[in-house]
Formats: sequence, structure tokens, C-alpha cells
Amino acid sequence: MAHCHRPRWQAIAVVLSLLLGTLPAPAQQGERAPERTPGRAPWQTQTNSAPPTSSLPATEPGAAAPLTLVPPNTTIVPRSAPEVKSPPSAGGAGQVSLVAVLTQDGQNIDQGLVWRVFRDKPGPDGKLKLLSMHREATPTLQLEAGDYIVNVAFGRANLTRRIAVSGERPTQERFVLNAGGLRLTPAVASGEPINEKSVSYDVYSDERDQYGQRTKVMSGVKPGLVIRLNAGIYNVVGTYGDANAITRSDVTVEAGKLTEATLTHAAAKVTFKLVARAGGDAIADTQWNIANPQGEVVKESVGALPTHIFAPGTYTVSARNAGEVFQRTFTLQAGESIQIEVMRR
Repeated sequence: MAHCHRPRWQAIAVVLSLLLGTLPAPAQQGERAPERTPGRAPWQTQTNSAPPTSSLPATEPGAAAPLTLVPPNTTIVPRSAPEVKSPPSAGGAGQVSLVAVLTQDGQNIDQGLVWRVFRDKPGPDGKLKLLSMHREATPTLQLEAGDYIVNVAFGRANLTRRIAVSGERPTQERFVLNAGGLRLTPAVASGEPINEKSVSYDVYSDERDQYGQRTKVMSGVKPGLVIRLNAGIYNVVGTYGDANAITRSDVTVEAGKLTEATLTHAAAKVTFKLVARAGGDAIADTQWNIANPQGEVVKESVGALPTHIFAPGTYTVSARNAGEVFQRTFTLQAGESIQIEVMRR
């Protein structure tokens, strides 16, 4: 076996290389020794492969990250942060259709509706801002996603509530008015025909305020007309003529039904006449004042032959003409139609 004698300086270099860990492993038989790079020491060789990751020492907490050998001609690209998706916007337009019914299981109302759409929060003046008004039976609206206040009116029956509009899918809002109809018919105690043009009605709610007063719902309602009201109890005041022939009655309106109510008036018709003698001609330019026994003025008028309708009772009539006043007291019975003469003496 031949012995290879290396120069002493080469032996020293090998020892230093082993200590520094930079000497490449000896080539196996048949392998090609790594090529030298000009200007480098024999143990400083160039390689195109990065050391395996598993050979890198673990980093202790708080210690600096270890150096990683990167092959030449390699571009390092920093790892990008994961993409964060923004949540869907709460805005956007949404579609909502509006329908109204009289009762929970009733059919859709197909005419006579008025819809009003407001913002859900009052403005600087404390009032809700009206955004739109629609008279279609079932309007379909395009609104920005959010909350709104919607009022639907069917005659005097109405309902107001809040709705939410979403931009995700079309929705439908159903308004149950819980309403019915009321038709009023007048009559007189005597059973005689009545001139319906001389009758009008005021409708009040059953609820009272802190002063005990009812809230007026409608005024000047004519006989025979169907008025639409929310279900409930109402107080109806009927006036025959233009004086004090008044009748009152409580009526109940049921949802989805037509309530018909007949109000009977106890009244008498009176024509006044100022004369110089009994049966004489009426004196023109006369001012009339009719008062009840308590001294309360029931009616005032001007003319030669004024005609008025009064409730039964006792009254005092005063006729003023040419600066003079003439009086007479009289009593009326229900169903009468009479003429009262006041003598000018």
C-alpha cells in the first residue's frame, strides 16, 4: 500500500477547514471533485443548491433568526399578507312591494288606497320627511336598504308601521288595516220623510283625552255614503238643520263588514214672522234671536221669514226691527211644522 505524503501547509489547511466546517466532503470513488473557482481557496467552492431546511438550527424565542444560504441569481420576494375581504356594504337598493287588506284573512284591497313613505328618523324640525306618495293599490318601490315608516290610508281607516328594506332580495310588506265600513241613515220621530240634504254627521272616537273630550275623526258626513273606518266603537253626532236638532249614538264598526246605522231625530220646523197685526204681512229687515230657557242663544238670523229646525222644547224669540225689540215665548213638539208670529206693538 502506497503512502501519500502531503506537504505540511496542506495538512494545516485541512485542519483549519475541518474546524471551520467549510471543507466539502471528500468525493466518493467515481465522483467528480468540485471545480475550483478562480480567486477562491481550495475549500471555498460554489454550489447551486441551498442547504436543506431540516439542517437549519431551530430559533429560540427572542433569538435572532438564523442566516439562510440563498443560491446565486435568486430573487427573494417577501411573502404577501393574506387578502382580507371587506364585509358586504349595508347600502344598495332594495325592492319592496306593499299590499293592504281589511282583515287578516281578507283579500287585497284593489282601489282607494293612499300610501305614504317617510324616513324612519325625524328631521331637524322634529317631523318625519315624506319621501314619496302612491295611489296604486299595490305599489312596488325601489328604496335604499334601511328602515322606513309607511302609512296606508283607506278612507279614514289607516295604519302606520315601520318596515325594513334589504338589498339582498325583493320583499313584500302586508298591511292589515282591520277596518270596516259605516253607512248612516237619518229619520224623524214622526216617521215622516226627511230631507237628507239637511242632515250631516260628525264622527268621534270612543277614546277621550285628559279633558274628557273625544277626538273628532270626521265631520260633515252626508247620509248614505259609506265611510271606511278602523274597527272600533265610535260616537256619531247627527245634526238636522242648522240649529239644535241633534241626536247622538254609539256605533260599532267591525273589520271586514259594513255597519248600517239609522239615527232618529226629534225635531220641529219653525218659520218666524214679524207682523203689525195677526195674519199680516211679514216685515222685512228683521233680526231674529232664539234662546232656550237658560238664556243660551240657539240660533240667530236675519230676514222676513226665516225657517229653522229645532229640538222639542220651550224657547224665547226676539225680533229686532227699526231699533225696537219684540218678544214671544213658544213651545215645540217633535214632528211639528208651524209658523210663529211676533206682534209689533
